[in-house]
Amino acid sequence: MDPIWIKRYPPGVPATIDADGLGTIADYFDDAVNLYADRRAFISGSTGVAFTYSELDGLTHKLAAYFQSVLKLPAGSRVAVMMPNLLQYPVCLFGLLRAGYVVVNVNPQYTPRELEHQLKDSGAQAMIVVELFAHTLAKVIDKTQVKHVIVTGLADMMPTLKRAVANFVIHKVKKLVPAYDLPGSVSFLSALQQGAKASFKPVALQANDLAFLQYTGGTTGLSKGAMLSHRNVLANVKQGRVWSDPFIDPTQDLISITAIPLYHIFALSSCLSFIGMGGTNVLVADPRDIPGFIKVLAKYKFVSLPAVNTLFNGLLNDPSFAKVDFSQLRLAVGGGAAVQRAVAERWQALTKAPLIEGYGLTECSPTVTVNPFDLTEFSGSIGLPLPSTEISIRNAEGQELPIGQAGELCVRGPQVMQGYWQRPKETADVMTADGFLRTGDVATMDDQGFLKIVDRLKDMILVSGFNVYPNEIEDVVMMHPGVMEVAAVGQASDATGEAVKLFVVKKSPALTEEMVLAHCREHLTAYKMPRQIEFLNELPKSNVGKILRRELRQRQA
Repeated sequence: MDPIWIKRYPPGVPATIDADGLGTIADYFDDAVNLYADRRAFISGSTGVAFTYSELDGLTHKLAAYFQSVLKLPAGSRVAVMMPNLLQYPVCLFGLLRAGYVVVNVNPQYTPRELEHQLKDSGAQAMIVVELFAHTLAKVIDKTQVKHVIVTGLADMMPTLKRAVANFVIHKVKKLVPAYDLPGSVSFLSALQQGAKASFKPVALQANDLAFLQYTGGTTGLSKGAMLSHRNVLANVKQGRVWSDPFIDPTQDLISITAIPLYHIFALSSCLSFIGMGGTNVLVADPRDIPGFIKVLAKYKFVSLPAVNTLFNGLLNDPSFAKVDFSQLRLAVGGGAAVQRAVAERWQALTKAPLIEGYGLTECSPTVTVNPFDLTEFSGSIGLPLPSTEISIRNAEGQELPIGQAGELCVRGPQVMQGYWQRPKETADVMTADGFLRTGDVATMDDQGFLKIVDRLKDMILVSGFNVYPNEIEDVVMMHPGVMEVAAVGQASDATGEAVKLFVVKKSPALTEEMVLAHCREHLTAYKMPRQIEFLNELPKSNVGKILRRELRQRQA
């Protein structure tokens, strides 16, 4: 498709980036340390503890040395990291990557079933887990290849005295940490101490080496690991940087509020962008605590706040949010789910900064399109393709469609993944012969290059920016002996954008809604939980017996 969108790029934004000139994330971090050693790299929003680039560099060397010299784990091994936005995360991230390991980000809210699948599929041999979630790992570790476990405490990065007090409250007073049994596990602080006595040997990495296995459902079905190389991720970071650079004053204190979990690729990419600028990422571990989140926002004159629609909406609905200083805010970016017009308009009225919507997917590291930062009001579109990003809108036969016609959005560019981990068939299914990724989303493009998502080819449900796949939900529900048939569909939700609704045919007349929900709680992460259940005598089916989810969606409309 002719790149008509380039004409609409804001002044100062180039049409392309030099993706071939990018190195590795380890090099990228080293450059930031050399340039910005004394600047604050990360701040814990809850404790106020901060790391300078130099301090973070030292900690990452210790962790890298521990894995290399003490555990003797070979480069290329997969290491799972299961934690919320704590200061330990960047230590793990840059320590593991500079030692040549592949980071496998894990959602801390996973159930044992979900965690077991991801660990087995990735072949992770080591895992770093926050003590709060270690009980989940304890239930499945014997079924996985994980041989080394490092457990970190919630207060590990606090000064010694404060850490002792915090641990007393966490363990003795509030008793927040469930019991777990992980024989042979090592504490995070012990690993750092042992690493300080060991040696770290720089690893010869290449830009196309694997950096992350970032798990996603792809366009349908079982969770798959998107293989993201150093080049993939840094290309997307560079694309985002050149998009925003004309709108940022590099002489000001560049603070980004990182409230989206760093195990989510949207947050990770945004975080890395600010590292390259010598900026500061303020980590928010629990943004669902809106009053606590607003207290963090009130402490800083922040330039950037990437978030999802539900989070922007939650902030707007708290009266104290209006007292926050928005004078430096330039980059309020909504991703992970569609930004609602009502939320965007309320946001701009209060903050005087437009809420800019973008679009991406894990397979694209993640960003594909973003609205220009020179917009003065909400556009309702997902924006323009980023520099060096090619877009093609195609019909079911793979033929490119003219401007204005709806078809499947296909993407080609340096940010597109290498493929799905050990799944050549699934990779082939989403890649075209000419190298485009089929996103599974139906889109239109106008005569300026602005894109709009109009539908989904698949039945994926988007809950607070997270992909939920009906097949997985249905497989879990069908495990219940009282269920005859089930179908899962998405329904509109003011709180989460979409929510899961179940249509169930009973096998046992005694089956109740609460029985189904209790079963789901045991096997599904919270955001995948059904919010409504409707019992039917039968489900609509095609003449070959396929359940027609489309009719069920229409039924509830």
